[in-house]
Amino acid sequence: MPSFRFTVIRGLFRIGELVSPRLSGRLAFELFCRTPNPQRLSTKERAVVEAAAPFMAAARRHDLATRFGRFAAYEFRPAHGHAHWPRALVIHGWRSRTEHMRPIIQRLLEKGFRVVAVDLPGHGHSPGRRLHMANAVASVQAASQWLGPFDTIVGHSFGGTVAVNAVAGSIAGVPAIPTDRLVLLAAPSVMGEIFDNFARFAGLGRRTRIHLDRQVERVAGKPLERYVGAEMLARIQVPTLVIHAPEDKEVPASNAGEYGAAGPHVRLQWVPGLGHRRIIVDSEVAAVVAAYATERLESTAAA
Repeated sequence: MPSFRFTVIRGLFRIGELVSPRLSGRLAFELFCRTPNPQRLSTKERAVVEAAAPFMAAARRHDLATRFGRFAAYEFRPAHGHAHWPRALVIHGWRSRTEHMRPIIQRLLEKGFRVVAVDLPGHGHSPGRRLHMANAVASVQAASQWLGPFDTIVGHSFGGTVAVNAVAGSIAGVPAIPTDRLVLLAAPSVMGEIFDNFARFAGLGRRTRIHLDRQVERVAGKPLERYVGAEMLARIQVPTLVIHAPEDKEVPASNAGEYGAAGPHVRLQWVPGLGHRRIIVDSEVAAVVAAYATERLESTAAA
């Protein structure tokens, strides 16, 4: 059942639909982009952050900037590396942060990777309360420019979609970034479907929804219908591992199926029983991610 707050918001959007759908669409976009307060952690979230504190203390923190604002990036180095470490970038999802990606980061470190992880805008130690595809992709591009390039990019949930968009160069004014491999964990493909769900939940009218979509184009530079990850993946032809739980309730398994159909360069692996968030703490998943990241490196070394 919607909270009292959202009942009021729906009422305001009904009024906005009649009085000023353009203003209503702009406000809907701001609401869509609004992130939870990163300082207000649930009991489980606080336990994860506290448990990861020694691990995070070993990382070098970088404060980087884009035209949208500043964000935090963390650089982890393996205990026994060499001058030419392979590099990996790890991107968390919505309402998450670098600490949640620790099992995957640790396994990549064990494989000899230098790992960079970003706190997306409005998450973790990055300032602000606003996240959308444009400022997320800009953050990934800045991380690649200053701390990359990256041999492998790993993204969970929204972070996986961000990775695809960053490599495809989908945001106007943000250059595409290079990588040899992608790993997408429980990642959505069609951004329009996410906006559809939001519009239904917020009770947006037809005219308000039109102006909401126009805000996406204004900020990102392309119409909302162009933001389809599977179509981008088919075009860029970067070898990709897609890992998804069939019963994922937050990102339906159909998204993984669409990615898997993007071409022979995509490998799809189902992990039943791991849902949307357990997938990033599962030790076997972390091992599969690290093994996939090292495949090309090992074949190159053997040649």
